[in-house]
Amino acid sequence: MRTRTVDFDTVREQLAGGCFICELLAGNPEFPHHVVYEDDHAIAFLNRYPALYGYVLVAPREHREEVTGDFTRAEYLRLQALVHRVGEAIRRVVPTERLYVLSLGSRQGNRHVHWHLAPLPPGIPFDRQQLAALDTNVCLDLSDAELNELASKIRDAISASAEEPYPIDDQPRFEEP
Repeated sequence: MRTRTVDFDTVREQLAGGCFICELLAGNPEFPHHVVYEDDHAIAFLNRYPALYGYVLVAPREHREEVTGDFTRAEYLRLQALVHRVGEAIRRVVPTERLYVLSLGSRQGNRHVHWHLAPLPPGIPFDRQQLAALDTNVCLDLSDAELNELASKIRDAISASAEEPYPIDDQPRFEEP
């Protein structure tokens, strides 16, 4: 897969303290993203600078900055249900050894609360997993057509999950040693 190097200092300068999620939601053409899900409360979209194929961000529509403190319990749980639903859709579409789910951001940049859903592909050596897989200025260089196709597949998987809910049971998902 093609890659490109991103100068994140320049990206932050271009943002000039603005909120890329609020800009996306406002329809600013300078902040295009491939949306995979949206409703009245939240939006999910492909990461513009993906370190991993299928990397999606999930955010509340309303600008909030505290990952737990700015939400009622019901609002937070609704967002986490969406994180789960999008995560399962990603796993249906993209070969995934482990799905990383994190909330990253800072008062100095990326203030709008959002969750990163980053699917680690199978076969990545351990020393290039976990934070090492995400802490890079090298991202995948996907064409608009490739991003559209990926977004469409994830959207379809999200829609299918609404029609066929995942079974909930008490059975373990792995064998005990």
